[in-house]
Amino acid sequence: MASVNDRGLHVSRSLVIPIDELEWRFSGSGGPGGQHANTANTRVELRFDVEASLSLGPRQRARLIERLGPVVRVVASDERSQLRNRELALDRLAERLGQALRVERPRRSTKPTAASRERRLESKRHLAEKKRERRLPRPDD
Repeated sequence: MASVNDRGLHVSRSLVIPIDELEWRFSGSGGPGGQHANTANTRVELRFDVEASLSLGPRQRARLIERLGPVVRVVASDERSQLRNRELALDRLAERLGQALRVERPRRSTKPTAASRERRLESKRHLAEKKRERRLPRPDD
């Protein structure tokens, strides 16, 4: 769950987005809920302008634009409460930004160990034996 305080939205240790850089829009969410759903603006749309943000470093900005585009938009209309949908939208935004900023380590290929090669061959022998037992015996046996 994303943490929000007076400094802003904590996405990672190196990134805190000030709340005033986020753009909020509210509308009716539709769906079930009766009269409440028809009158309350509980659907939340949260937008974050990556290009115009002052809180991002140049590498963070470039990575986010490459992976998510110049504007990141999340929508929450799961709950009947606007407050709860606001929290969900903040969580979703922090999660998307955090995933996009994550740097995957490149995989280094390794040789299979002697034990893993032996396990593989033993498994093949076992399956071959199982199939051999299923065959009908030949008349000359």
